Amino acid sequence: MYLATEKKEEIFKKHGKSEKDTGSAEGQIALFTYRISHLTGHLKNNRKDYATQRALQLLVGKRRSLLDYLKKKDILRYRAIVKELGLRR
Repeated sequence: MYLATEKKEEIFKKHGKSEKDTGSAEGQIALFTYRISHLTGHLKNNRKDYATQRALQLLVGKRRSLLDYLKKKDILRYRAIVKELGLRR
């Protein structure tokens, strides 16, 4: 499995308030970004895997909606997470 419990805890510890804080917007965005990068690598090798392609599109949409929420709620947290993760927007 590509995403072990330890890796999840590490992502939430780095981007959330603690490793058990799985509900914060920053933690969720970081987790989605990790999963998106993994699926992108998978699709480079398997171009005709349409189920994975659809899952990737759904993840990008979820991350975009969380980013929009964070931008509307607290622009400083939004800018910090975008800079930290290296997202374009």
